[in-house]
Amino acid sequence: MPDAEIGVFGGSGFSELLPGAAEVVVETPYGPPSAPITVGEVGGRRVAFLPRHGRRHEIPPHMINYRANIAAMEQLGVRRILGPCAAGSLQPRVRPGDFVVCDQYVDRTSGRRETFYDGPETVHISMAEPYCPTLRDVVLRAARDMELPLHERGTVVVIQGPRFSTRAESLWFRSQGWQVINMTQYPECALAREREICYVNISLITDYDVGGEGDPTVTPVTAAEVVRIFRENLNRLRDLIFRVIPAIPRERTCICATALQQARV
Repeated sequence: MPDAEIGVFGGSGFSELLPGAAEVVVETPYGPPSAPITVGEVGGRRVAFLPRHGRRHEIPPHMINYRANIAAMEQLGVRRILGPCAAGSLQPRVRPGDFVVCDQYVDRTSGRRETFYDGPETVHISMAEPYCPTLRDVVLRAARDMELPLHERGTVVVIQGPRFSTRAESLWFRSQGWQVINMTQYPECALAREREICYVNISLITDYDVGGEGDPTVTPVTAAEVVRIFRENLNRLRDLIFRVIPAIPRERTCICATALQQARV
């Protein structure tokens, strides 16, 4: 089985640019991942690409087998994961087309398989700092060099989906001061930490969720609008990821690498 050291949860538009890429079918104890994984090389680094929603976006966020996706990456040797995603804005200053490198999340999902440790082994993983600080620094430096519209911190609230928020829900999230809303960051991020895999979020803002407060010209989000804005910005996101990959340090000295040492009971 081909090996890789860096993983990307992305879709079409990424794997096509990998020279000499090979498609790999990976089986895991948690079932099949969302799709076969494409393994290739970027900047001298072995990279694995996996579309979290499947090849044709046929898997809704609440039905993604997050455990299988993370386990498949681990089986290929991946120790760092980049998690780009489309996301909505909850604050006026965070605009469609902006990039947010989140440093916190709030989980509002339900019923998802959210841990590898269902017993008899019990693990209480620390998520005080859920995103890898080393990867965040690499992404931020690359985004600054590209002069992207960038927010260097942000809290993403993760909703269950597949529906979008009501106005009341969105107002509540906004009133808490949270910046970003998304449907896939949890448990993807937490599961990576349980496997001592570094993980970073790159949120591409596609909409204003339920619309602009006090601005009738800004309409509530639709799936079609999310897809349109994401496609318009796909090249910038892809360029950012392809710049980040070769800049990732080979040695891991971050909190992620030893996350299980104090977590087992």
